Amino acid sequence: MYHTALLVIDMQNGFLCEKSPLFIDGAPATVPACAKVIAHCRRQGIPVFFITRAYAADGSDVEQPRRDAWETGGKPLSPGCAKEISAEMPEAFGTDEHDYRIVKPRYSAFFATELDLILRRLGIQHLILSGTTTPNCIRTTCYDAISLDYRVTVLSDCTSSKTPEIQESNLRDMANVGAEIMDSEAVLHTEIERL
Repeated sequence: MYHTALLVIDMQNGFLCEKSPLFIDGAPATVPACAKVIAHCRRQGIPVFFITRAYAADGSDVEQPRRDAWETGGKPLSPGCAKEISAEMPEAFGTDEHDYRIVKPRYSAFFATELDLILRRLGIQHLILSGTTTPNCIRTTCYDAISLDYRVTVLSDCTSSKTPEIQESNLRDMANVGAEIMDSEAVLHTEIERL
């Protein structure tokens, strides 16, 4: 039985499309590497968790720092918004009936979600993190996971930030608190349980 799970965080049109006020510059370039890792994990029977954001049509659950941009930028990640800035994920990821889907209300995948409960029931001890953004959702999820005694691997080329400098700084900070940083090629060419 595998004790590892892959978390794919916020890889949604609302963060990947340049027309969205929530666009992350480095995120679109990570889609191919993320898709390869997702497919690899599915083939090996590694649980894949898609952790996403979705806002109410009235914006009542939008984070305060994003509120103005959300209201004036087409209400991304909300019902009725344009598909290009919607909560949908890239087609390259495909779908699998065994995938888990969790909607989170804030940055961390653990905050006010059932993630920790499901992971523990599955016997998961090691998390591989991918998605966007590195300084917000990846970092807060990483720190919460370490605080909950999970082993954490962050995929450097499957995570993204507004600038390369922000990306490198945050990867370094997570490494300094105990996360393992590696690229997707290492995952694709190593038996995951040996990571």
